[in-house]
Amino acid sequence: MISNKKIFLVLIAIIILGTAVFLLRVPEDSWICSDGQWVRHGQPDGEKPSEPCEGAPITNFTDCAAAGYPIMESYPRQCRTDNGKTFTEEVAAENAGDEPDRSDLISVSVPIPYESVSSPLFIEGRARGYWFFEASFPVKLYDGNNDLLAAGIAEAESDWMTEDFVPFKAELDFEAPATETGVLVLEKDNPSGLPENADELRIPVNFSASKEMTAVKVFWNNSGLDPEISCNKVFSTERNVPKTEAPARAALQELLAGVTESEEADGYSTSINSGVTIKSLAITDGTARVDFDDKLEFQVGGSCRVSAIRAQITETLKQFPTVKDVIISVNGRIEDVLQP
Repeated sequence: MISNKKIFLVLIAIIILGTAVFLLRVPEDSWICSDGQWVRHGQPDGEKPSEPCEGAPITNFTDCAAAGYPIMESYPRQCRTDNGKTFTEEVAAENAGDEPDRSDLISVSVPIPYESVSSPLFIEGRARGYWFFEASFPVKLYDGNNDLLAAGIAEAESDWMTEDFVPFKAELDFEAPATETGVLVLEKDNPSGLPENADELRIPVNFSASKEMTAVKVFWNNSGLDPEISCNKVFSTERNVPKTEAPARAALQELLAGVTESEEADGYSTSINSGVTIKSLAITDGTARVDFDDKLEFQVGGSCRVSAIRAQITETLKQFPTVKDVIISVNGRIEDVLQP
């Protein structure tokens, strides 16, 4: 015969088990996170959650962006995780001029698609070494009627005899066209002339607002305004640039271009080396993360000059209300950057 004590213990066990099942049960109309993937439970009416499943591996640009990692100002856009992995956005055909994806061959940081451009047009990006021949490749600008506005040469900024990515720069001067739109074409150099060796990247641009300008501040050293040479004290001048959705990058480009003759006559100077290239710029959660090539640190020494370079870059970026802090890197490296 079962004792009252055993019956009591059995009842307690049933209650505990029932409570656990109730607490752990999942509604029949929800999604659950299983092994890093969203899985249907029952027959949910709603769509699969857009946010990453907890513990889900990041495998593409969408996952990376949804997780809040920085998005680079480039074409196609790129997202970089904390561990250094980079994911490139797949560009829809209607946004890429019906062009296939060439992000593994060439990418452009300036200009971005549909950006309003004016003369001179500065072009920056990176391409595989085999996109070049003799360290260069052709670039062309067409108006909306497919009439050629300008042609020039993009030049490699480092050794092009490699299969890795090589930074490049180009500049085009052109007369403002009558059409509001156009296309920038970056051609793979093809000395053989064979069609099977030809390739190109086409970037749509706008001319409609090319005459609409906006003012940005650029920060410099000035021994006349700072006779004590406090190193990290910088002073601004104003530059007018074509109105753009990326004003922070435009301001940095003006900074890297150096002082004008009139600014130099007024005592302004820069501590930044000439020829420095912006590899990426991302602004998220109030922090601007800007990555430069190694020319930023080339033969840079002394605490005063290092402080001046940091101040110039930081203050130029912090003029924008979306920027509270600035992180400077060189080729992705943050530690020991711009150290005396």
